[in-house]
Formats: sequence, structure tokens, C-alpha cells
Amino acid sequence: MSTINGYHAHVYFDAAERERATQLCEAAHAAFGVAVGRMHDRPVGPHPRGSCQLSVANDQFASVLPWLVLNRNGLTVFAHAQTGDAFKDHTEHVIWLGPSEPLDLAALSRAQ
Repeated sequence: MSTINGYHAHVYFDAAERERATQLCEAAHAAFGVAVGRMHDRPVGPHPRGSCQLSVANDQFASVLPWLVLNRNGLTVFAHAQTGDAFKDHTEHVIWLGPSEPLDLAALSRAQ
């Protein structure tokens, strides 16, 4: 098994959902102190639409994930492990909260 160095949780949104996504990310930061990335209004990397990244430490994940389940307010959240293998981290080491969405896996091979 690979070593997990942390997790990312990407909160997906479109223009109509942006405010809900902002509120969710800010609430996650307030509740757990997780680092909140920029709000990307367009697809970035493999992500199919707007998103904001939450960086979650290993010792926080067991608390943050159930909180996201209960508080995502209809938003899709794509969570994945960080093992150093970006392709596997985005295809095999994943958890979807809400409906899954197709990722642009070609963006991962370009990034490596």
C-alpha cells in the first residue's frame, strides 16, 4: 500500500452554486482549520468544472469527511488521497460525495 500524505477534497460548483461552495469551504476552514484554495470558476487540471480545494491532514480526514457528507448542501465533493501518484490518486484513491463526474485524465499526464 502507498503512503497517504494527506487528502484533497474538491468542492465542485457552477455559477449558480458558487456562493454555497464558498460558504461550505469557509465553514470547513472555521470548523477544522483546513487550508482552502482559490475558487476556480472554470475547469482546472482534471476537474470538469469550477472547484475549490480543501487540503485535509491525515488525522483530520475521519472528522472532515462525515462533516462534508452532512454539510455539502447538494454540492458534489470529490475527495482523494495524496500518495504522490497523481493518476491513481484521481482514479483509484477516490471518494465521491454526490454524483461522480468525468475527470480530464489527460490533464494528469500533462502535469507529470
